[in-house]
Amino acid sequence: MLDSNAFVDQVHQSYQANQAPSVAASGKKSSPMSNAKIDAVAEDFEAFFVSMMTETMMSGIKTDGPFGGGQGEKVFRSILVQEYGKEAASQGNFGIADAVRQQLLKMQEM
Repeated sequence: MLDSNAFVDQVHQSYQANQAPSVAASGKKSSPMSNAKIDAVAEDFEAFFVSMMTETMMSGIKTDGPFGGGQGEKVFRSILVQEYGKEAASQGNFGIADAVRQQLLKMQEM
C-alpha cells in the first residue's frame, strides 16, 4: 500500500502531466483538466483515504487461530483493505471525492 506522501506526489505528478506549461514559464494560462480526469483523481483520493482509515481500524484485529496469521495474511489483508477503499469510493457515500473535485475545479479557475 502506498504511504500518504507517495500518493500525494503521484496525484500531483498526474495533475501536472495533464497541464500545459505553467503560467510563469509560458506567460499563458494552462489548459484545464477534463472533468473525467478530475473525477478519477477525486475518486482515487477518496479510495486511498478510506483504505488508510480501514487499515487503521483492522490493525487491531488479531489474525491468530487455526487458519490465520503469517506473512500471507498480512499481504492479503493489505490487498483486501485497498479493495474495500476502492469499493467504498465507487459508492460515493463519504463525500470526500466531491470535496476534492470542487477544490480541483477552483484551482483551475485561478
